[in-house]
Amino acid sequence: MAGSLPHGRSKEGAVKPLSPETAAGFIRANTALMRPPHVPEVTLHLADEAHDLWHRTEEQLAEIGLPPPFWAFAWAGGQGLARYVLDHPDTVAGKRVLDFASGSGLVAIAAMKAGAAEIVGADIDPFCEAAIRLNADANDVTVSFAGSDLVGHDDGWDAVLAGDVFYEKPFADRLVPWFSALRQRGTEVLVGDPGRSYLPRERLEKLATYEVPVTRALEDAEVKRTTVWRFV
Repeated sequence: MAGSLPHGRSKEGAVKPLSPETAAGFIRANTALMRPPHVPEVTLHLADEAHDLWHRTEEQLAEIGLPPPFWAFAWAGGQGLARYVLDHPDTVAGKRVLDFASGSGLVAIAAMKAGAAEIVGADIDPFCEAAIRLNADANDVTVSFAGSDLVGHDDGWDAVLAGDVFYEKPFADRLVPWFSALRQRGTEVLVGDPGRSYLPRERLEKLATYEVPVTRALEDAEVKRTTVWRFV
């Protein structure tokens, strides 16, 4: 809004640190309800160039106590995975599902719309709890939240969904044995990925490929070829 103060500062310029408890108000003030272009069935609180949140540096975000707000954007892998789930509801229908590294909750919401019996959105960013709750409410679905690091855990999920997770080698090295153990136990593990560097292609079976519209500032392209894989 023209003439308004940047959210998180007093008139004297002092920083007002955010907390998970005040996250919902911050999210509402710095995003708008939008429909991701590849998954228009879902409505999310997202940021774009019109929002102050978009233009803040990581240092400015850290100053107000906010981790990088991955929950404020619809990433290519998540959009592709959400599209696949909606188009193939048998993947999740009637099942207990984990949406790992949930972010905005896009994939979790798509799974609930596709008929999942229950779903947990898991993310170690505590602000995701408020983002997922607001987004679930906007779509009239229920998504539980887990804020702990679930890598290595097995709560008996029938399916695990993971979008945009193979971006860093140390993290990928943790995920591969975990996904392998889940798969051996019988869990369906699906991955949405636009060609990130540490994708373990030798452990994956291609299910579908999409051309996903994205924001150039996020992905260095306006469209990202995104593949949904089954971990094998």
